Amino acid sequence: MEIKETTIPGLLLVRPRVFGDARGYFMESYAKRTWEAAGLQAEFVQDNESCSAKGVLRGLHFQRPPFAQAKLVRVVRGAVWDVAVDLRVGSPTYGQWYGVELNAGEKWQFFLPAGMAHGFLSLCDDTVFAYKVTAPYAPETEGGLPWNDSDLRIEWPLAAYGIDKPLLAAKDEVYAPFKGFRSEFLF
Repeated sequence: MEIKETTIPGLLLVRPRVFGDARGYFMESYAKRTWEAAGLQAEFVQDNESCSAKGVLRGLHFQRPPFAQAKLVRVVRGAVWDVAVDLRVGSPTYGQWYGVELNAGEKWQFFLPAGMAHGFLSLCDDTVFAYKVTAPYAPETEGGLPWNDSDLRIEWPLAAYGIDKPLLAAKDEVYAPFKGFRSEFLF
């Protein structure tokens, strides 16, 4: 397993070992013993999967304590621009974001510790996005931030992929801005 640190503490890029030959490839997308050997701790309780058309933007989502979720996300088919925003009070990178392209070919995964808002933009049709979480879905604790928040200034690669306006869920169009956000997450 290969691990790369990002500019945000605890936010990691992870690539499992991939064994390929003329038939295709094999990889363990997650193995508890490998994670523990690398010093990573996460007790995943649920797996989720979505399929999105090009231009779909999902996020920026989070769940508040006690159902805050760490996530291990990956692209099974297609590609996304994946973004995490640090919402952990006391973090040296509070309010900062990190973005990365994840695609099925390169097999990189993104590990987000609890206390991150998360979102992604599908860069092509039929993108399949899979992720593991450390707490079950609890709608009463769900929250979010606007994808285009003027204080966060996230650089979504819309023009680079010929996307005029992202396709959003109704809930993603009504989140309050970051400026008045009161975080319940601790670093």
